[in-house]
Amino acid sequence: MKLLGLSLALLLAGVIGAHARVYEGSEAAALRCADMLLIAVVELENRGELPEVQRDVMLLIAASILDRHVSGTRRQKEAALWALRERRTPEQTLLDFERLSAKCLEQFPIN
Repeated sequence: MKLLGLSLALLLAGVIGAHARVYEGSEAAALRCADMLLIAVVELENRGELPEVQRDVMLLIAASILDRHVSGTRRQKEAALWALRERRTPEQTLLDFERLSAKCLEQFPIN
């Protein structure tokens, strides 16, 4: 299943009626980390380079980072992720993922 269409639909649904919220500092960094993981899942899966088990783990990690390290409602978080995606291309985000994913997991532990 291609996640790009599903992810965009979920994010668009979250933006409708969402109250604007600005994230700063550690929460903004956690949002960027979660976004990097989500974009990496989409891009790697579209290339056929991501086994299903690894995809599921990455999605769980992204959800855990959002749940544990970012305050606000689900819709506010989704709106923030959407805003991030409008600022950077998937390719830029994937390059960031390659460089920064280990640091993200260190900075925002999920266990």
